[in-house]
Amino acid sequence: MFLAIDAGNSNVVFALYQESEKKWTNHFRVDTKGSKLISQLSKKVPLYFLEHGISPSDISKIGFSSVVPEINGTIIQFCENYFGTEPYLIQPKSYKNLPVTSLKPNEIGSDLMCNVMAAYSKFQKAVLIVDFGTALTFTVVDKNGTIKGVNIVPGLRTAINSLFHNTAKLPNVELKMPESALGQNTIHAIQSGILYGYTGLVKGMIETIEQETKEKYIVVATGGLSSVLTPLTEVFDEIDRNLTLEGLRLITKSNT
Repeated sequence: MFLAIDAGNSNVVFALYQESEKKWTNHFRVDTKGSKLISQLSKKVPLYFLEHGISPSDISKIGFSSVVPEINGTIIQFCENYFGTEPYLIQPKSYKNLPVTSLKPNEIGSDLMCNVMAAYSKFQKAVLIVDFGTALTFTVVDKNGTIKGVNIVPGLRTAINSLFHNTAKLPNVELKMPESALGQNTIHAIQSGILYGYTGLVKGMIETIEQETKEKYIVVATGGLSSVLTPLTEVFDEIDRNLTLEGLRLITKSNT
């Protein structure tokens, strides 16, 4: 059984891949930030494995992607102590033998590289990956597997939190697509502004990229909030919430 660990700015995601069934079977997460990470790892992970009848010895290999370098040592040490094995940490040197390339491997996040690896390996065509995470990213890959560029925008939850923390009277609201773009109360006004606004942003960014590159892309969406903007369903060729995890698995497999 393969264990993927994807450390993002908000959460550390743990996911299990059953080699025999060729599918992702289990997902759980702990908070990235705060002094409670060590406590969560030592308590929540063993409890999850116990509740699901999984032994640490069932894990044959661990792949680790992180965009939060300061927690890498903590997670690596936890894996060594609990699973008895050191995880493979994805780094720029991990990309040398892959079918995808980046012109600046030291600058691109390993999460984006995982997305590219998974999407290009599946379609073998020019792809545009829209990742709805703490940041909303657009990664453009040509037909040869070369990353041509990346755009980064504050994510949906980041935008909502920014309004909540930086205004005196606006509440924190649920990320739920309203029926109308015209808000009828404060909560609906924020939801319509953010969600319909981001719908237009995503459509506009894809259109601008395709016009500039004169290329038609297979558009793949991923990330925990990838299904929130329901009007975008027809814009995306595929929504795959396991895209980053699959790329993590493929990169680890190519290097170990």
